[in-house]
Amino acid sequence: MPVGDRGSDIDPLLIGPGGVFTVNTKNHPDATIWVGGNTFMANGHRQPYVRNSRHEADRAAKLLTAACGFPVYVQGLIVIVIVNVNAEDVTIKTRPDGVNVTWRNNLVNWLLRHGDIHTTETLDTI
Repeated sequence: MPVGDRGSDIDPLLIGPGGVFTVNTKNHPDATIWVGGNTFMANGHRQPYVRNSRHEADRAAKLLTAACGFPVYVQGLIVIVIVNVNAEDVTIKTRPDGVNVTWRNNLVNWLLRHGDIHTTETLDTI
């Protein structure tokens, strides 16, 4: 979704009872992923995903807050696509502040663990 007039965009926005998330899907078939705080590495190479995801979430929060008339908290969500994921393929030492990281096959379980934080009325407004 384009935002602003300088070519910025926000990838899919997930709005549900468990929160509001900007979703960044990153395709790394057969990669080893390591996440520690602000550092995201794919096969030993640093990627800017955490910084970018945090920026998109902040931008979406500002736009949604302005449109809704009440504060809307938005978190970044990086979803890693790995063809044959094994437990040792993804290491999340420490979650980045304001950004969540999971892999495609775990996304539904990850979302269900959040529980409901928004009412139906709030979701309708957002």
